Amino acid sequence: MGYSMWMFNVIPLLVTLGFCFVIVYMIVTLIKNGIQWSKNNASPVLTVEAKVVAKRQHTSYHNNANSLAVNSSSTYYATFEVESGDRMELKVSGSEYGMLVEGDSGKLTFQGTRYKGFVRH
Repeated sequence: MGYSMWMFNVIPLLVTLGFCFVIVYMIVTLIKNGIQWSKNNASPVLTVEAKVVAKRQHTSYHNNANSLAVNSSSTYYATFEVESGDRMELKVSGSEYGMLVEGDSGKLTFQGTRYKGFVRH
């Protein structure tokens, strides 16, 4: 079997496997997100005493292949410590992120992994 025949047999197989991997990854991600969404909906809305102990943001950059434009998006997180000493990191909006200050104490409202609000003392 010559080199060119090998290429015609292997390359389509690799492309097909790569495509299947991407599809399976997307399906698994959708299922995991659906399960988390369902768990959050089934969880009670709780309001507890908490303290803001950390904040972080994750910025990702996206290049547009058809132009020189670069788009970015940021995701914001705040870590809260409750009276028991347990900590939880929740995704917050950009405006909430700006209003939260490390060291603030107050009432945290959340549902599962969903941030609902924070009212400082």
